[in-house]
Amino acid sequence: MVAGAAGIVSTPLFWLLHSPDTGQLVGASVQAATGIAALIWALLQRVPAPVPGPADLAVDTGNADGTDGGTAHTGVRRPGSAGTGSAKVKRTGGATAHGPGSSAGTGVDYS
Repeated sequence: MVAGAAGIVSTPLFWLLHSPDTGQLVGASVQAATGIAALIWALLQRVPAPVPGPADLAVDTGNADGTDGGTAHTGVRRPGSAGTGSAKVKRTGGATAHGPGSSAGTGVDYS
């Protein structure tokens, strides 16, 4: 936007500083008016609101138990932050993991 504004101002200003004739005055006026109108139009454009994705909801989930390197999770899983929209988890059950390399979680998992 700054580069556009500099271009809008520079050409008519260059014309007007060097003893312009009638054609250059008209050209500078038309270019300035067009540039100002385009700038106002661009400023008045509204960015559309993002469309929310579907909501993920987990309610009253059961217990999960991972053993010997297993993974236990109750709730909503979004690997790599995938998905859009809200994610809510209510009253989840417990998650238990046993052994090395195991993990357990309740709620929203972004891993």
